[in-house]
Amino acid sequence: MPVTVVRFNLVAPGASPAELGARYRAALEMAAYADEHGVTTVQTEEHHGVENNWLPSPFVFAGAVLGATRRLAVTVSAVIGPLHDPLRLAEDIAVLDLLSGGRLLTVAGIGYRREEYDRAGVDWKRRGRLQDELLETVLKAWTGEEFEYRGRTVRVTPRPGSDPHPLLLVGGSSKAAARRAARLGLPFFPSAHLPELETYYKERLVEYGTQGWTMMPGAETPLLHLAEDPDRAWAEYGRHFLHEARTYASWQSGEIRSAVRSGATTVEELRAEGVYRILTPDACVAQGLDNLVLHPLAGGMPLEEGWRSLRLLAERVLPALEG
Repeated sequence: MPVTVVRFNLVAPGASPAELGARYRAALEMAAYADEHGVTTVQTEEHHGVENNWLPSPFVFAGAVLGATRRLAVTVSAVIGPLHDPLRLAEDIAVLDLLSGGRLLTVAGIGYRREEYDRAGVDWKRRGRLQDELLETVLKAWTGEEFEYRGRTVRVTPRPGSDPHPLLLVGGSSKAAARRAARLGLPFFPSAHLPELETYYKERLVEYGTQGWTMMPGAETPLLHLAEDPDRAWAEYGRHFLHEARTYASWQSGEIRSAVRSGATTVEELRAEGVYRILTPDACVAQGLDNLVLHPLAGGMPLEEGWRSLRLLAERVLPALEG
């Protein structure tokens, strides 16, 4: 049975506050429905100051999803570590860990948009050192013991419930990220299928005498939408996927490697590329993917179309995979 993920970033170009409110509430309803039908994970993410309303507060949203569900995990992938106060982040994750019974998974990356650092008043050139400090600090904080932080003695309470601590992975596509994860004995989450980087990470585990594991996207991890008539869906809704793909492409420089990176400039190119796929339920089952990532509200997708896609997953795809 593949891992099933429903992804939400709440992008909605030009939406009014009322429309955004409806979209956020629909996402919670979708998460509850997904939970009832055996979906494994809801995934969300973080970006700031984006004109199309990209979700900036992943832990607030994660808390709402965790409160609306009972079984599925919620993955924040990724939190932009250096933009956060380490002590407050440790507190927020600890509280969510306690509330959810350990169903929150956090991937900490350093981001790739310099404008987000400038907006927050954080030095882009210090992002690696700030990420080291953040990870080291939250790990100390979750012990519940006093420790030295920026020249003062502090303690963070409450302690999280997960042992030894909430699930925290280091994300990225660089050797620096892999080294950071290995040094701290944290799992590594490459941002794309990068087996050579996984090998490097394992070598560093041996070097540092630590233990860890890798959660790496498969060679194919497309973003999926389900429809009875893919031709119709591409014609009517392809622009929503293209909007998101072009937004991502505008942020990512040549050295950034991502499982969902697209070079398409038209809907036709996007469809041919295969990063985003609109499939019938039968075609989805036939793909044989290890991870099914459904993106029901991609790029401002109308709510009713998002619901159709999610229901096809629950009613047609999951039963076929279980059978």
